[in-house]
Amino acid sequence: MKGEIESIFQLGLTFFGLTSDIAPQARAALFKQIHEIVFHGKGGYDWNTVYNMPIWLRRFTFNELQKFYKEENEQSENNQNKQSGRKTLIDSTGKINAPDFLQASQGHKRPTKFK
Repeated sequence: MKGEIESIFQLGLTFFGLTSDIAPQARAALFKQIHEIVFHGKGGYDWNTVYNMPIWLRRFTFNELQKFYKEENEQSENNQNKQSGRKTLIDSTGKINAPDFLQASQGHKRPTKFK
């Protein structure tokens, strides 16, 4: 009789949607989300506060942080792409590109008067 009762309780809690085989993944996802909010919140949140937040607020906060950093990354990539189109006077090895340097210096003539 005791074996039958134990086997009934080991069926899992499928009514609530959390079964014993997916519980570790759900727990890991929760802790990862908390870590991301605390780490990328730059001191605005501590672990205990985020852990005790209502689920809807924690999800909202996580999505807002994710959106902010995604936009910041896109802006950074756009600025980097704009800068890559410019000519540089120093090449990737660290040597001065003489023709470009000469052309750039001729465009900025200074008066040659000395006192």
